[in-house]
Amino acid sequence: MPTVTTRTVEQQAIKAGRKPGRRTDEVIAASVLSDGIYELVIRDPYVARTAEPAQFVNLYPSDARMVLPRPFGVAKIEGDDVTLIYQIVGAGTQEFSQLQAGDVVDVLGPLGKPFDVSKPANYVLVGGGLGVPPLLYAAQILNQRNDGSEVTSVFGYRDECFADDLVAPFADRTHSIVNAEGNVVDLLNDIEDELNNAGKQPIILSCGPTPMMKAVAAWASKRNIPAQFSLEARMGCGYGACVACVVDTPSGRLKVCKDGPVFTTEELGWEA
Repeated sequence: MPTVTTRTVEQQAIKAGRKPGRRTDEVIAASVLSDGIYELVIRDPYVARTAEPAQFVNLYPSDARMVLPRPFGVAKIEGDDVTLIYQIVGAGTQEFSQLQAGDVVDVLGPLGKPFDVSKPANYVLVGGGLGVPPLLYAAQILNQRNDGSEVTSVFGYRDECFADDLVAPFADRTHSIVNAEGNVVDLLNDIEDELNNAGKQPIILSCGPTPMMKAVAAWASKRNIPAQFSLEARMGCGYGACVACVVDTPSGRLKVCKDGPVFTTEELGWEA
C-alpha cells in the first residue's frame, strides 16, 4: 500500500476541487534580515499558485504545548517558494527562528480576504514595521501587470530600513523614513505633489500598527483617496471558527481572519 503523506492529501484535495488542509512543507531557506527580523522560505506549490496580496498562512509550532498556529503574511513568491518575514514576539516565532533549510513545518493557507488591486492605479503602499511584508508581495504582483499601474512604496521603520532593497525591484518610487526623522504621514505630506503628478489615481494599501493606519486613513480621507487596510490581530484558528480576532466596525463585530484582514476606510469607520 502506498504511503499517505500530507502532501498526498493536499494533491488529492486540489484534484477534487477543494482547498487543501494543514500540510507539511519543506523549509528551503532561513536567514536573519536585521536585528530580530527573520526571513523564512518554504516550498508550497498551492500557496505559490493561489496566494493574493495580504493573504496569510498559518504556521504550526512543533511543540505540542503551543496548540495555536501563528499567522504570517506572504511577502514574496518565486516558483513554488513562498517567503515569509517576521519578528520574534513569543515562543512560537522563537521556535520558527530556529528552522533551517531541510527542516519541515506544518502550514495552512492561504487564508483571508486580499487587497483589491483590480483597477489600474498608482498604488501607494504605506507600511510600518512588520506590516511591510504583505506590501512587498503586493508590489511584486502589481509589477507583473501590463495595465499601466504604478507602485509607490512609503515605509516607516523604527531604525533600520530592512525592506527598501526588497521592494525596490518592484516599485516605481521608493520612500522610507525612520522614527528619528518622523512618521509615514510626514512622508506622505512630503511626497504629496509627487503623488498628485503621477498621472494615475492613487490608491493606498496599508499595513502596520493600528494608530499608524488610522492616521493614514484620515490623511487619505481628507484628499478623497481610496484606501484599504490590512489589520493585524492576535488570531486563534485563522479561518473564523474561534472568534478571537474580532474588530468593531460600523457594521458590527467582524472577524479579521475571515472578513479581513483587508478592510476599506469606510468599512472600518475611519473616515474622520
